Amino acid sequence: MNLFYAPDITPQTDFYTFDKDESRHIIKSLRKKNGDILFLTDGRGNRFEAKIISSDPKHTQVKILSSTKENKRPYRIHIAIAPTKSNDRFEWFLEKAVETGIDEITPLLTRYSERKKINLNRYDKIIVSAMKQSLQVYKPKLNDLTRFEQFITQDYRQSQKFMAYCQAEQSMTDTFSKKQNILILIGPEGGFSDEEVHKAQANGFIPVKISPNRLRTETAGLVALVTTHLLLQKSPQNK
Repeated sequence: MNLFYAPDITPQTDFYTFDKDESRHIIKSLRKKNGDILFLTDGRGNRFEAKIISSDPKHTQVKILSSTKENKRPYRIHIAIAPTKSNDRFEWFLEKAVETGIDEITPLLTRYSERKKINLNRYDKIIVSAMKQSLQVYKPKLNDLTRFEQFITQDYRQSQKFMAYCQAEQSMTDTFSKKQNILILIGPEGGFSDEEVHKAQANGFIPVKISPNRLRTETAGLVALVTTHLLLQKSPQNK
């Protein structure tokens, strides 16, 4: 099964025309033809079943047969993470985070950040590709690069807030309170500065150790995400 992303489709849409790149992929690479069934999503929880009525490699058109709305899981996970110096490693994190299940990602600019400029359009394409690959109908939200001080002072009162910190004495398991929404800060290779740790704590973030080992930034982000899913799925309110 293949899933195609159609951000401008709605449950009221009767016919949909793919752009040139997606049309070529459908007709040339997947060798689809008139009458074949495709599945689409708008990235907002709607899944559509459609039939090809014009197998044009530049403008493939489908007729929408049905649409269904999928419920979101009862919690949200938001990770704010400093992009790595190696763009490949950060893109790997984006791909795996989406496949694993993440709701929101904020690239974070910290004191020791190694990358201070990002290509948001490229990152968005990676997220879309991973969403389609893992057959998800909710597209994670990708925010622009945000300064650490600006980020931690925003209102996240509906979330339990953690900061991955190697020198922390407690783990996420020790402090987890099974709230519905989780926000986790992941620092750069150089870690967070002492000042950043103090500021984060002053704004309600709990420093936690997410592994007994020292992890690379992208690994730390993925470990934190998987750990959060496991803890939340054990919560009675999410069963």
